[in-house]
Amino acid sequence: MMICALFFSLFQQSTPIEVDAATRARILQHSPLPAPQADPTNRVADDPDAMRLGWALFYDTRFSKDGSVSCATCHDPSKAFSDGRTISRGMSDGNRNTPSLYNVAQQRWLFWDGRADSTWAQALQPMEMAHEMSGSRASIVATIAGDEILKTNYERVFGAIALEPGEALDRIYANLGKSIAAFERKLVSNNSEFDRYVRALREQGVTAAPSAKRDPSANDALANSDYPLAARRGLALFVGRANCRLCHSGPLFSDGEFHDIGVPNPLDALRPDPMRRRGLDLLAQDPFRASGIFSDAPDGEKARELSRLVVSSESYGQVRTPSLRNVARTAPYMHAGQLATLSDVMHFYSTRAGARASGHHQETILKPLHLSDDEVADLIAFLETLTDESLPDVYKRAPAKSALSR
Repeated sequence: MMICALFFSLFQQSTPIEVDAATRARILQHSPLPAPQADPTNRVADDPDAMRLGWALFYDTRFSKDGSVSCATCHDPSKAFSDGRTISRGMSDGNRNTPSLYNVAQQRWLFWDGRADSTWAQALQPMEMAHEMSGSRASIVATIAGDEILKTNYERVFGAIALEPGEALDRIYANLGKSIAAFERKLVSNNSEFDRYVRALREQGVTAAPSAKRDPSANDALANSDYPLAARRGLALFVGRANCRLCHSGPLFSDGEFHDIGVPNPLDALRPDPMRRRGLDLLAQDPFRASGIFSDAPDGEKARELSRLVVSSESYGQVRTPSLRNVARTAPYMHAGQLATLSDVMHFYSTRAGARASGHHQETILKPLHLSDDEVADLIAFLETLTDESLPDVYKRAPAKSALSR
Protein backbone atom coordinates (compact mmCIF):
# COMPACT_ATOMS: atom_id res chain seq x y z
CA MET A 1 0.00 0.00 0.00
CA MET A 2 2.84 2.38 0.87
CA ILE A 3 4.48 1.69 -2.50
CA CYS A 4 1.18 2.33 -4.30
CA ALA A 5 0.66 5.62 -2.44
CA LEU A 6 4.20 6.70 -3.25
CA PHE A 7 3.71 5.80 -6.91
CA PHE A 8 0.45 7.77 -7.05
CA SER A 9 2.08 10.79 -5.44
CA LEU A 10 4.97 10.76 -7.91
CA PHE A 11 2.55 10.24 -10.79
CA GLN A 12 0.47 13.20 -9.68
CA GLN A 13 3.50 15.45 -9.35
CA SER A 14 4.69 14.69 -12.87
CA THR A 15 1.34 14.48 -14.68
CA PRO A 16 0.95 17.15 -17.36
CA ILE A 17 -1.66 19.83 -16.62
CA GLU A 18 -3.56 20.52 -19.79
CA VAL A 19 -4.83 24.09 -20.01
CA ASP A 20 -7.42 24.48 -22.73
CA ALA A 21 -8.29 27.81 -24.29
CA ALA A 22 -11.31 28.39 -22.02
CA THR A 23 -9.32 27.68 -18.84
CA ARG A 24 -6.47 29.90 -20.01
CA ALA A 25 -8.93 32.72 -20.70
CA ARG A 26 -10.32 32.41 -17.17
CA ILE A 27 -6.83 32.50 -15.69
CA LEU A 28 -5.90 35.63 -17.63
CA GLN A 29 -8.94 37.45 -16.23
CA HIS A 30 -7.26 37.50 -12.81
CA SER A 31 -4.16 39.51 -13.72
CA PRO A 32 -2.83 42.14 -14.08
CA LEU A 33 -4.41 44.27 -11.40
CA PRO A 34 -4.93 47.74 -12.92
CA ALA A 35 -4.27 50.99 -11.11
CA PRO A 36 -7.13 52.23 -8.93
CA GLN A 37 -9.75 54.19 -10.80
CA ALA A 38 -10.08 57.90 -10.17
CA ASP A 39 -12.30 58.89 -7.26
CA PRO A 40 -14.28 62.00 -8.24
CA THR A 41 -15.71 62.21 -4.71
CA ASN A 42 -12.17 62.96 -3.48
CA ARG A 43 -10.48 65.72 -5.48
CA VAL A 44 -7.16 65.17 -3.65
CA ALA A 45 -7.07 61.38 -4.11
CA ASP A 46 -3.92 61.64 -6.24
CA ASP A 47 -2.45 64.79 -4.70
CA PRO A 48 1.10 64.09 -3.39
CA ASP A 49 0.74 66.64 -0.58
CA ALA A 50 -2.55 65.10 0.56
CA MET A 51 -0.90 61.67 0.43
CA ARG A 52 1.93 62.81 2.71
CA LEU A 53 -0.55 64.27 5.19
CA GLY A 54 -2.63 61.08 5.14
CA TRP A 55 0.52 59.01 5.60
CA ALA A 56 1.27 60.89 8.81
CA LEU A 57 -2.34 60.66 10.03
CA PHE A 58 -2.44 56.90 9.43
CA TYR A 59 0.36 56.24 11.93
CA ASP A 60 -0.51 58.94 14.49
CA THR A 61 -1.88 57.64 17.82
CA ARG A 62 -2.82 61.08 19.16
CA PHE A 63 -6.26 60.95 17.57
CA SER A 64 -7.39 58.14 19.87
CA LYS A 65 -8.94 58.79 23.25
CA ASP A 66 -5.89 57.74 25.27
CA GLY A 67 -3.19 58.30 22.65
CA SER A 68 -2.46 54.60 22.17
CA VAL A 69 -4.28 53.63 18.95
CA SER A 70 -3.75 54.59 15.32
CA CYS A 71 -5.07 53.24 12.03
CA ALA A 72 -1.94 51.06 11.94
CA THR A 73 -2.86 49.40 15.24
CA CYS A 74 -5.45 47.23 13.52
CA HIS A 75 -3.97 47.61 10.02
CA ASP A 76 -0.47 46.51 10.89
CA PRO A 77 1.97 46.64 7.94
CA SER A 78 3.80 43.58 9.31
CA LYS A 79 0.57 41.59 9.02
CA ALA A 80 -0.38 42.64 5.49
CA PHE A 81 -2.25 45.62 6.96
CA SER A 82 -4.54 43.38 9.01
CA ASP A 83 -3.97 42.40 12.67
CA GLY A 84 -3.95 38.59 12.95
CA ARG A 85 -6.77 38.69 15.53
CA THR A 86 -10.14 36.97 15.37
CA ILE A 87 -11.85 40.31 15.92
CA SER A 88 -10.25 43.73 15.95
CA ARG A 89 -9.11 45.40 19.14
CA GLY A 90 -8.56 49.13 19.45
CA MET A 91 -9.69 50.75 22.69
CA SER A 92 -11.65 47.54 23.31
CA ASP A 93 -12.80 44.46 21.41
CA GLY A 94 -14.96 45.01 18.36
CA ASN A 95 -17.11 42.42 16.61
CA ARG A 96 -15.50 42.21 13.16
CA ASN A 97 -12.34 40.72 11.75
CA THR A 98 -9.91 43.32 10.39
CA PRO A 99 -9.58 43.16 6.59
CA SER A 100 -6.28 43.88 4.88
CA LEU A 101 -5.87 47.34 3.37
CA TYR A 102 -3.85 46.15 0.41
CA ASN A 103 -5.60 47.37 -2.76
CA VAL A 104 -8.36 48.94 -0.66
CA ALA A 105 -8.73 51.74 -3.20
CA GLN A 106 -10.07 49.11 -5.61
CA GLN A 107 -13.06 48.29 -3.41
CA ARG A 108 -16.52 49.54 -4.40
CA TRP A 109 -17.84 49.31 -0.84
CA LEU A 110 -16.00 49.39 2.48
CA PHE A 111 -16.41 47.46 5.72
CA TRP A 112 -17.81 43.94 5.74
CA ASP A 113 -21.35 45.35 5.59
CA GLY A 114 -20.62 48.00 2.95
CA ARG A 115 -21.66 50.91 5.15
CA ALA A 116 -19.16 53.26 3.50
CA ASP A 117 -18.88 53.93 -0.23
CA SER A 118 -15.38 55.41 -0.40
CA THR A 119 -12.05 54.92 1.31
CA TRP A 120 -12.19 58.45 2.72
CA ALA A 121 -15.63 57.92 4.25
CA GLN A 122 -14.43 54.61 5.69
CA ALA A 123 -11.32 56.18 7.24
CA LEU A 124 -13.42 58.59 9.29
CA GLN A 125 -15.56 56.08 11.14
CA PRO A 126 -12.93 54.23 13.24
CA MET A 127 -11.55 57.49 14.62
CA GLU A 128 -14.82 58.14 16.46
CA MET A 129 -15.99 54.58 17.17
CA ALA A 130 -15.87 53.80 20.89
CA HIS A 131 -14.20 50.39 20.51
CA GLU A 132 -11.67 51.57 17.91
CA MET A 133 -10.06 54.97 18.52
CA SER A 134 -12.87 56.63 20.53
CA GLY A 135 -11.79 60.11 19.49
CA SER A 136 -13.94 63.12 18.64
CA ARG A 137 -13.67 65.21 15.52
CA ALA A 138 -13.31 68.39 17.55
CA SER A 139 -10.29 67.04 19.46
CA ILE A 140 -8.82 65.50 16.31
CA VAL A 141 -9.02 68.77 14.40
CA ALA A 142 -7.63 70.64 17.42
CA THR A 143 -4.65 68.26 17.43
CA ILE A 144 -4.00 69.02 13.77
CA ALA A 145 -4.28 72.75 14.38
CA GLY A 146 -1.89 72.54 17.33
CA ASP A 147 0.82 70.63 15.47
CA GLU A 148 2.82 73.04 13.30
CA ILE A 149 3.94 70.37 10.81
CA LEU A 150 0.49 68.80 10.37
CA LYS A 151 -1.18 72.20 10.27
CA THR A 152 1.20 73.42 7.57
CA ASN A 153 0.65 70.28 5.53
CA TYR A 154 -3.12 70.48 5.91
CA GLU A 155 -3.24 74.14 4.88
CA ARG A 156 -0.98 73.48 1.91
CA VAL A 157 -3.70 71.22 0.49
CA PHE A 158 -7.00 72.55 1.85
CA GLY A 159 -6.48 76.09 3.07
CA ALA A 160 -6.69 77.58 6.54
CA ILE A 161 -7.99 75.58 9.49
CA ALA A 162 -10.79 77.34 11.35
CA LEU A 163 -11.75 75.79 14.67
CA GLU A 164 -15.46 76.42 14.33
CA PRO A 165 -18.21 73.94 15.23
CA GLY A 166 -20.74 72.68 12.73
CA GLU A 167 -20.26 72.23 9.01
CA ALA A 168 -16.83 73.89 8.92
CA LEU A 169 -15.48 71.41 11.46
CA ASP A 170 -17.10 68.50 9.62
CA ARG A 171 -15.52 69.60 6.36
CA ILE A 172 -12.06 69.64 7.92
CA TYR A 173 -12.76 66.19 9.31
CA ALA A 174 -13.82 65.01 5.85
CA ASN A 175 -10.58 66.39 4.43
CA LEU A 176 -8.59 64.29 6.90
CA GLY A 177 -10.36 61.20 5.61
CA LYS A 178 -9.61 62.22 2.04
CA SER A 179 -5.93 62.58 2.91
CA ILE A 180 -5.82 59.12 4.52
CA ALA A 181 -7.50 57.75 1.39
CA ALA A 182 -4.80 59.38 -0.75
CA PHE A 183 -2.17 57.52 1.28
CA GLU A 184 -4.08 54.24 1.08
CA ARG A 185 -3.95 54.42 -2.71
CA LYS A 186 -0.25 53.68 -2.25
CA LEU A 187 -1.01 50.33 -0.57
CA VAL A 188 -0.82 48.32 -3.77
CA SER A 189 -0.13 44.60 -4.04
CA ASN A 190 0.01 43.48 -7.67
CA ASN A 191 3.25 41.59 -8.30
CA SER A 192 2.67 38.21 -6.72
CA GLU A 193 4.13 34.93 -7.94
CA PHE A 194 0.77 34.35 -9.63
CA ASP A 195 0.95 37.71 -11.44
CA ARG A 196 4.40 36.89 -12.77
CA TYR A 197 3.14 33.50 -13.94
CA VAL A 198 0.24 35.08 -15.80
CA ARG A 199 2.61 37.62 -17.32
CA ALA A 200 4.60 34.73 -18.76
CA LEU A 201 1.42 33.19 -20.13
CA ARG A 202 0.49 36.43 -21.85
CA GLU A 203 3.94 36.98 -23.29
CA GLN A 204 4.19 33.56 -24.88
CA GLY A 205 0.56 32.72 -25.54
CA VAL A 206 0.87 29.29 -23.96
CA THR A 207 -2.15 26.99 -24.03
CA ALA A 208 -0.84 23.86 -22.35
CA ALA A 209 1.52 22.83 -19.60
CA PRO A 210 3.85 19.85 -19.84
CA SER A 211 5.34 18.08 -16.87
CA ALA A 212 6.84 19.72 -13.81
CA LYS A 213 10.30 18.79 -15.07
CA ARG A 214 11.94 21.85 -16.61
CA ASP A 215 12.72 21.57 -20.31
CA PRO A 216 15.06 24.39 -21.41
CA SER A 217 14.43 23.60 -25.07
CA ALA A 218 10.68 24.10 -24.81
CA ASN A 219 9.29 27.49 -25.78
CA ASP A 220 6.71 27.15 -23.05
CA ALA A 221 6.26 29.65 -20.23
CA LEU A 222 4.55 27.04 -18.10
CA ALA A 223 7.34 24.52 -18.44
CA ASN A 224 10.04 27.10 -17.85
CA SER A 225 8.27 28.86 -15.03
CA ASP A 226 9.16 28.37 -11.39
CA TYR A 227 5.47 28.48 -10.57
CA PRO A 228 4.82 25.44 -8.36
CA LEU A 229 3.03 22.52 -9.92
CA ALA A 230 0.74 22.21 -6.90
CA ALA A 231 -0.27 25.85 -7.38
CA ARG A 232 -1.02 25.14 -11.05
CA ARG A 233 -3.31 22.30 -10.03
CA GLY A 234 -4.95 24.53 -7.44
CA LEU A 235 -5.39 27.29 -10.00
CA ALA A 236 -7.03 24.85 -12.41
CA LEU A 237 -9.44 23.88 -9.61
CA PHE A 238 -10.06 27.51 -8.67
CA VAL A 239 -11.18 28.51 -12.15
CA GLY A 240 -12.64 25.09 -12.93
CA ARG A 241 -14.55 22.53 -10.89
CA ALA A 242 -14.40 24.42 -7.58
CA ASN A 243 -15.69 27.54 -9.37
CA CYS A 244 -14.23 29.87 -6.71
CA ARG A 245 -14.05 32.56 -9.38
CA LEU A 246 -17.82 32.88 -9.30
CA CYS A 247 -17.47 35.32 -6.38
CA HIS A 248 -13.68 35.76 -6.23
CA SER A 249 -13.49 37.12 -9.74
CA GLY A 250 -11.24 39.45 -11.68
CA PRO A 251 -7.79 40.81 -10.80
CA LEU A 252 -8.90 41.73 -7.27
CA PHE A 253 -10.23 38.19 -6.71
CA SER A 254 -13.51 39.72 -5.56
CA ASP A 255 -16.76 40.58 -7.29
CA GLY A 256 -17.17 43.51 -4.90
CA GLU A 257 -20.66 42.32 -4.00
CA PHE A 258 -22.39 40.79 -0.98
CA HIS A 259 -23.31 37.18 -0.29
CA ASP A 260 -24.59 35.04 2.56
CA ILE A 261 -22.59 31.81 2.52
CA GLY A 262 -23.94 30.54 5.83
CA VAL A 263 -20.89 31.08 8.03
CA PRO A 264 -22.13 30.78 11.63
CA ASN A 265 -22.67 34.00 13.54
CA PRO A 266 -20.40 33.78 16.62
CA LEU A 267 -22.92 35.84 18.62
CA ASP A 268 -25.90 33.68 17.68
CA ALA A 269 -25.21 30.45 15.80
CA LEU A 270 -28.84 30.15 14.67
CA ARG A 271 -29.28 33.62 13.23
CA PRO A 272 -27.17 35.65 10.78
CA ASP A 273 -25.78 39.04 11.59
CA PRO A 274 -27.90 41.57 9.60
CA MET A 275 -24.70 42.75 7.85
CA ARG A 276 -25.51 44.31 4.44
CA ARG A 277 -29.13 45.01 5.40
CA ARG A 278 -27.97 47.10 8.35
CA GLY A 279 -25.09 48.48 6.32
CA LEU A 280 -27.47 49.97 3.77
CA ASP A 281 -29.28 51.87 6.52
CA LEU A 282 -26.00 53.17 7.93
CA LEU A 283 -24.81 54.18 4.46
CA ALA A 284 -27.97 56.20 3.86
CA GLN A 285 -27.40 58.01 7.17
CA ASP A 286 -23.71 58.72 6.61
CA PRO A 287 -23.11 62.46 6.01
CA PHE A 288 -19.82 61.56 4.30
CA ARG A 289 -21.40 59.33 1.63
CA ALA A 290 -20.76 60.04 -2.07
CA SER A 291 -24.02 61.97 -2.42
CA GLY A 292 -23.45 64.03 0.73
CA ILE A 293 -22.42 67.67 1.00
CA PHE A 294 -18.78 66.79 1.78
CA SER A 295 -18.34 64.79 -1.40
CA ASP A 296 -16.50 66.45 -4.27
CA ALA A 297 -18.96 64.87 -6.71
CA PRO A 298 -22.35 64.81 -4.92
CA ASP A 299 -24.14 64.47 -8.26
CA GLY A 300 -21.63 62.07 -9.81
CA GLU A 301 -21.92 58.45 -10.86
CA LYS A 302 -21.19 57.07 -7.40
CA ALA A 303 -23.97 59.22 -5.96
CA ARG A 304 -26.34 57.99 -8.65
CA GLU A 305 -25.33 54.43 -7.86
CA LEU A 306 -26.46 54.98 -4.27
CA SER A 307 -29.87 56.10 -5.48
CA ARG A 308 -30.25 52.81 -7.35
CA LEU A 309 -29.53 50.57 -4.35
CA VAL A 310 -32.48 48.43 -3.33
CA VAL A 311 -33.08 47.98 0.39
CA SER A 312 -34.83 44.69 1.08
CA SER A 313 -34.67 41.56 3.19
CA GLU A 314 -32.67 39.94 0.36
CA SER A 315 -29.56 41.65 1.71
CA TYR A 316 -30.03 40.36 5.27
CA GLY A 317 -26.92 38.44 6.35
CA GLN A 318 -24.93 39.24 3.21
CA VAL A 319 -21.22 39.99 3.61
CA ARG A 320 -18.85 41.72 1.20
CA THR A 321 -16.63 39.36 -0.79
CA PRO A 322 -13.05 39.97 0.36
CA SER A 323 -10.12 40.11 -2.00
CA LEU A 324 -7.92 37.01 -1.93
CA ARG A 325 -4.69 38.87 -2.62
CA ASN A 326 -2.35 38.24 0.33
CA VAL A 327 -4.97 35.92 1.82
CA ALA A 328 -2.29 33.57 3.16
CA ARG A 329 -1.06 36.42 5.37
CA THR A 330 -4.38 37.53 6.82
CA ALA A 331 -5.70 34.68 8.98
CA PRO A 332 -8.12 34.18 10.64
CA TYR A 333 -10.88 34.30 8.05
CA MET A 334 -14.48 35.41 7.49
CA HIS A 335 -16.11 38.55 8.83
CA ALA A 336 -15.74 37.59 12.50
CA GLY A 337 -12.66 35.39 12.18
CA GLN A 338 -14.76 32.24 12.51
CA LEU A 339 -12.30 30.08 10.54
CA ALA A 340 -8.74 29.99 11.83
CA THR A 341 -6.81 28.69 8.81
CA LEU A 342 -7.05 28.29 5.06
CA SER A 343 -7.50 24.56 5.69
CA ASP A 344 -10.58 25.38 7.78
CA VAL A 345 -11.93 27.55 4.95
CA MET A 346 -11.39 24.74 2.44
CA HIS A 347 -13.09 22.26 4.77
CA PHE A 348 -16.10 24.58 5.10
CA TYR A 349 -16.54 24.88 1.34
CA SER A 350 -15.75 21.22 0.77
CA THR A 351 -18.24 19.82 3.26
CA ARG A 352 -20.49 22.77 4.22
CA ALA A 353 -20.21 21.31 7.71
CA GLY A 354 -21.49 23.78 10.29
CA ALA A 355 -23.06 26.05 7.68
CA ARG A 356 -25.84 28.10 9.18
CA ALA A 357 -29.37 27.67 7.87
CA SER A 358 -31.18 30.96 7.33
CA GLY A 359 -34.79 31.95 7.00
CA HIS A 360 -33.64 34.82 4.82
CA HIS A 361 -32.24 34.73 1.31
CA GLN A 362 -29.03 32.74 1.14
CA GLU A 363 -26.75 31.64 -1.66
CA THR A 364 -28.39 28.59 -3.22
CA ILE A 365 -25.58 27.74 -5.62
CA LEU A 366 -23.18 26.68 -2.88
CA LYS A 367 -22.94 22.92 -2.77
CA PRO A 368 -20.33 20.77 -1.01
CA LEU A 369 -17.27 20.51 -3.23
CA HIS A 370 -16.13 17.16 -1.79
CA LEU A 371 -12.48 18.08 -2.17
CA SER A 372 -9.82 15.47 -1.56
CA ASP A 373 -6.96 16.19 0.82
CA ASP A 374 -4.67 16.64 -2.19
CA GLU A 375 -7.08 19.10 -3.78
CA VAL A 376 -7.27 21.11 -0.56
CA ALA A 377 -3.48 21.24 -0.47
CA ASP A 378 -3.36 22.33 -4.12
CA LEU A 379 -5.88 25.13 -3.61
CA ILE A 380 -3.92 26.41 -0.62
CA ALA A 381 -0.69 26.22 -2.64
CA PHE A 382 -2.33 28.40 -5.27
CA LEU A 383 -3.66 30.92 -2.73
CA GLU A 384 -0.19 31.22 -1.23
CA THR A 385 1.09 32.45 -4.60
CA LEU A 386 -1.21 35.48 -4.31
CA THR A 387 1.10 36.93 -1.66
CA ASP A 388 2.95 40.12 -2.56
CA GLU A 389 4.18 42.51 0.07
CA SER A 390 6.74 44.32 -2.06
CA LEU A 391 5.30 47.68 -1.05
CA PRO A 392 8.25 50.02 -0.37
CA ASP A 393 9.21 49.77 3.29
CA VAL A 394 8.99 53.52 3.66
CA TYR A 395 5.19 53.29 3.62
CA LYS A 396 5.20 50.63 6.32
CA ARG A 397 6.11 53.14 9.00
CA ALA A 398 5.34 56.72 9.89
CA PRO A 399 6.95 59.31 7.60
CA ALA A 400 10.08 61.12 8.66
CA LYS A 401 9.60 64.78 9.47
CA SER A 402 11.73 65.60 6.45
CA ALA A 403 9.09 63.99 4.23
CA LEU A 404 6.49 66.42 5.57
CA SER A 405 8.67 69.52 5.86
CA ARG A 406 9.40 70.56 2.33
